[in-house]
Amino acid sequence: MQLRTSVSTATRITRVVLLVLAIVGLLLGMWAGLIRLGWWSLPPLRPMLPMLHGPLMAGGFLGVLIGLERAVGTGKRWAYAGPALIALGVVASLAGLHDGGGPLLMTAGSVVVTLVLVGLVRLQPALFTATMAIGGLAWVLGNALWWFGASLPVAALWWMGFLVLTIAGERLELSRMLKLSVWSERVFVGAIALLLIGLIVGLFAYSTGMALFGVALLVIAGWLLRYDIARRRIKAGGQARFTALALLSGYGWLVAGAVLIVRFAGVTAGPYYDAALHSVFLGFVFAMIFAHAPIVFPAVLSIPIVFTNRFYIPLLLLHISLLLRVGGDLFGWWDARLWGGMLNVLTILAFLATTVTSLRPRAALANTASSNKTSHLPTA
Repeated sequence: MQLRTSVSTATRITRVVLLVLAIVGLLLGMWAGLIRLGWWSLPPLRPMLPMLHGPLMAGGFLGVLIGLERAVGTGKRWAYAGPALIALGVVASLAGLHDGGGPLLMTAGSVVVTLVLVGLVRLQPALFTATMAIGGLAWVLGNALWWFGASLPVAALWWMGFLVLTIAGERLELSRMLKLSVWSERVFVGAIALLLIGLIVGLFAYSTGMALFGVALLVIAGWLLRYDIARRRIKAGGQARFTALALLSGYGWLVAGAVLIVRFAGVTAGPYYDAALHSVFLGFVFAMIFAHAPIVFPAVLSIPIVFTNRFYIPLLLLHISLLLRVGGDLFGWWDARLWGGMLNVLTILAFLATTVTSLRPRAALANTASSNKTSHLPTA
């Protein structure tokens, strides 16, 4: 009995440490993003920090977070090595090992997470598990490209593919309750195939590959808007409605990002590139994070959370601030672009504060005590 308690405590500490490291990666990534956006008065902390904005957000934050979530879901101790290696890769990159050690460790971490996803396919062969495993493979290849010196815009498309496929696979799993038609599944598979073709073509003809990738994103966004169960949850109350609205608003940003990627296919820098990428990475991905955080955080930390309408405030601010930023990008309004980016950061910080202040650790302790009392009752 004491051994179980010790292992449980060690696992809980591991989860908390990895979650904190993910948040540190987020904070550093946002700091780097503000500098790249034009807030040059901010100190870079480390000379290489601005150039690590993409790796920090895609790997140091989202990669660690997704890897941690998968490790918790599988219950395998070795699965925690994935997010741990990614976090070490962030530290190594910031320490100046960007040309080798950092990307290598992050690539190794993504391999471990992908092995977890492949294991899910073996346990439950299905389209949704295969989609998430393919997303993991895209992540590994994107990290490997970065490690071997490919340009960040090329690697960023693979990182985006990883996130989109991971989210789409998760939503497909929940949509199975709707008994999807064979036609809808074929459209989904076709969109995944086109996305992968776009990524591969982009290695040799970036502009063409980016355009194909954008078309695939548009099809996936349309599929999610049409078939996701979130459409049927809007009329529900409380947290279910919030989750549904966050998801659907995120799909709207995925449509916008897909259109911009097709329209400006081939750009690798500048305001149009910023608008296209952040419509997906911020509008779509962070709307998904906002939607699932009230579910994921309690599962990872084993601490209950109390949902309140305060969660709507950062969700609304996310869309307003991103509209300001993207509008500034597209219409050459520098101040709107600059302040939109700053408001993006403040909004994410506000969401973190809302989530943390909604946790109820005392309730978790009470549940643990109740469970311990129950465990000592005679079973006969």
